[in-house]
Amino acid sequence: MEKLTVIKVGGKIVEEEASLQQLLDDFAAIPGYKVLVHGGGRSATKLAARLGIESRMVNGRRITDADTLQVVTMVYGGLVNKNIVAGLQARGVNALGLTGADMDVIRSAKRPVKEGIDYGFVGDVKRVDGGLLGDLIARGIVPVMAPLTHDGEGHILNTNADTIAGETAKGLAARFDVTLVYCFEKKGVLRDENDDESVIPSLTPDEFRRYVADGTIQGGMIPKLENAFEALEAGVGQVVITSAAAIGTGQGTRICL
Repeated sequence: MEKLTVIKVGGKIVEEEASLQQLLDDFAAIPGYKVLVHGGGRSATKLAARLGIESRMVNGRRITDADTLQVVTMVYGGLVNKNIVAGLQARGVNALGLTGADMDVIRSAKRPVKEGIDYGFVGDVKRVDGGLLGDLIARGIVPVMAPLTHDGEGHILNTNADTIAGETAKGLAARFDVTLVYCFEKKGVLRDENDDESVIPSLTPDEFRRYVADGTIQGGMIPKLENAFEALEAGVGQVVITSAAAIGTGQGTRICL
């Protein structure tokens, strides 16, 4: 099987000029087949504020009402996505910007109201068309995936970028030897959140449960790691959590079964 790298980068990295340019250089240098999945939440929050639209978050997830959906569609599918695509083209990478609605590549269902929380127009992924995506990749095209999907009935849905990266990696695992890399500001999963050098080099499900129980791993890192273990169980070759600056180096936390 040929190797494929799926890189997920947070909005913070792609929204600031210096870190974006560095990321594009590093991503362009990754050999072989690759996919980039990006966020863009801070840009969406900024534009919403300029338009007088209040941004509401619950447990770190954006409540997406009709006005907010317009903003995230413009920002994620337009501004952020096309900036990345143009930057990669300038580096000789034949990138193609995609939302889940393009070519029906990711279909979602609107999240039901849970425990009294209505997230609005937020999608939970139902399927990824790995065959179609794999055909594009095999032709030398590099998909750049925005965190938007659709329900097949004409509605765009705001969808968590970590989830899109995990589901895309799973969808391509039958055809490629997939490495999924989650990039964020830190060098990996940390034993001590105040010590950037305290990276946990590898993590099994048992260790994960232990670290969650004693409070070492908490907050947004918990769903990120749950996504990582699910991806491995679904056939993804390896999952790494690291900093954007280290995407080509193999450094960070390696997630193992």
